[in-house]
Amino acid sequence: MNDAIRGGDDAEAAPRGAGLDRLRAVWSRRKWLGIIVSLLPLAVAVTAIMALPDLYQSTALVLVERQQVPEAFVRPTVTSELEVRLHTISQEILSRSRLEALITRMGLYPDLRSSSSKEEAVDRMRRDIRLELKGAATEGGRGAATTAFALSYRGADPQTVALVTNTLASFYIEENLKARERQATGTADFLRVQLQDAKRRLDEQEARMGELQRRYLGELPQQLQGNLVGLESMNAQLRMNLDAQVRLGERRDQLVTQLAAAKAESGDETDEMRLARLRKELTTLRIKYTDLWPDIIRTKDEIARLEQQIAEPKPKAEAKKPVVLTPQVLRVQETLQNVETELKLARSDEQRLKRGIQAYQTRLDNGPAREQAYLDATRDYQSTKELYQTLTKRYDEARLAESMEQRQKGEQFRILDSAVASSTPAAPRRARLLIFSVVIALGLGAGAMILAEMLDTSFHSAGDLRAYTTVPVLVSIPRIITERDARRQRWRFRLAAAGVVISLLVLTGSAFVFAHGNEQLAQLLSRGGA
Repeated sequence: MNDAIRGGDDAEAAPRGAGLDRLRAVWSRRKWLGIIVSLLPLAVAVTAIMALPDLYQSTALVLVERQQVPEAFVRPTVTSELEVRLHTISQEILSRSRLEALITRMGLYPDLRSSSSKEEAVDRMRRDIRLELKGAATEGGRGAATTAFALSYRGADPQTVALVTNTLASFYIEENLKARERQATGTADFLRVQLQDAKRRLDEQEARMGELQRRYLGELPQQLQGNLVGLESMNAQLRMNLDAQVRLGERRDQLVTQLAAAKAESGDETDEMRLARLRKELTTLRIKYTDLWPDIIRTKDEIARLEQQIAEPKPKAEAKKPVVLTPQVLRVQETLQNVETELKLARSDEQRLKRGIQAYQTRLDNGPAREQAYLDATRDYQSTKELYQTLTKRYDEARLAESMEQRQKGEQFRILDSAVASSTPAAPRRARLLIFSVVIALGLGAGAMILAEMLDTSFHSAGDLRAYTTVPVLVSIPRIITERDARRQRWRFRLAAAGVVISLLVLTGSAFVFAHGNEQLAQLLSRGGA
């Protein structure tokens, strides 16, 4: 019960939840804990902050100059975004081989190069290099276009830092020129190879088109209309030819009849000739009349009589007297010969026209199959021709762009402000670090006091006991401190103070050793915490 109600001076303290009085009571009980917990980390932090080395930073501003020749005259072949190209150039410059050569030439990071591998020095230098893009607002508010970039480097020696920064800026300028020229040359070479391949395929397609035109001459799709016109023309000529043959046949029959009549008048008509004439007359009459027509009956009787007469054996005929042909018979014979000649020519022309019609019809029948083959060849030829024309235009543009890049008339970098040695260190920012350390130390002390108060389950006053239980408190006995207790408390205080001092010395010494010359820690604190 004595432990539960210990603390004579605390007997008169305010009950739990009294606000300010409660805070005073907590401070009275836990002040040394809060002071020690705040003092140790604060001393360590202050020692480390003051022991950190000074780091200097130099910055070079590089201006991005746009293409000097208007794009309306020369289209650039380097179409990648500037940000992407800068990232690519950065990877090239920050490569291990490039940075190792620069570290060796400038004598950078001697401690890392002597105590560890070169990889750590390269990684350290990559962290010390910073690239910041600077842009201007574009039309329409669609982001910002990069017009310049700032290249920064941090180190312990301001003169070396400025020299390294300018060297890195020159690296960016050189790599940009090389990358643009390399890309322009590569584009031109690629287009030249593609153009040669397209030219070869175009020649093959032209040869194939010529072969199709020679093989299927007259059957190609573009000749369809001509074939139709030719077929119609030959059909018309054939109809005219047949009409002419009919007229010539009728004319010949008339002339034969006239010739037979003329010869009969001149006495030169034989039975055979008369029989032939009567048969033709019978054929003509049958066209107009029926077999019951009197002229047809008479002609039939005469034909039958002549056939019987011709069939009977005849005695040897006496020598006939020579017959003198009359002028009328000669004229009819000459006209008949001319008609026979014209009829032969008409029949020959009919055969020619039929062969021509058959040829045109064959072309028209073969047209669909030839059209498909021709369309396939034409489609391939047209696509190859368009590709060849496009590649020719692009190749000419690529050659102009390559010439422009070789003459350094394209987009390039120019150092606007060179890096100079800085007289004030850029890191660490000690004022901010000290303020931050004080805040953290006070927070740790307050947290330690609150945590100790929360873990303490004892009662410090009669009010705490009354708040905890309903049992009435009859009497409060103050704490009695003897001379022995006083001596014991003084020794405990002295030992605790000595321990705190020793811990403070050890911690501050360790912090000084760890932070002294630690550029990496100074860099980290300047970028992260400050």
